[in-house]
Amino acid sequence: MKILKYLLFIILGLVGLILIVAAVVPKEFHAGSEIVIQKPSKEVFEYVKLIRNQGNYDNWSRQDPNIERHYEGTDGTPGFTYTWKSKKVGDGKQVLTKVDEGKRVEMDLFFNGSDDPNPSYMELTPIDSTSTKVAWKIDGKMPYPFNLMSLFFDMNKDFAAGLSNLKEILEKQ
Repeated sequence: MKILKYLLFIILGLVGLILIVAAVVPKEFHAGSEIVIQKPSKEVFEYVKLIRNQGNYDNWSRQDPNIERHYEGTDGTPGFTYTWKSKKVGDGKQVLTKVDEGKRVEMDLFFNGSDDPNPSYMELTPIDSTSTKVAWKIDGKMPYPFNLMSLFFDMNKDFAAGLSNLKEILEKQ
């Protein structure tokens, strides 16, 4: 009986410690990456402004090729909505909010049924007539105690992998 009592106290202590750590870990996050693609800015923009193309290069789609996808609206225009369901990478929704032709695409992402948008964007900067710097970034909030996951999960790697995939696709065309 004493062993069960001590085991219970140890488990409660660990849960308490985890909740305390989660209380001090930031709830806001910023992630993203940049890459140079050897293609003219116009070509790169025409590809990245279409949200349907993200499934070809984003790291999450490659982790789960069985994602259920649903699209509404006209791709490449504000209001276009992409929803997904996945047992491996979670469920969510992405809404295209702004297109600054040739320069920037802005989106709101909603993860796992949350009503809180996580603003994201892809921004293109021409380097010269044949190369373009692409930045893909996101800002958001993770609710307590799920913010603890930020200690173990680095989204920067996913964005870097996605941009590397995008570079490979576009430079082969």
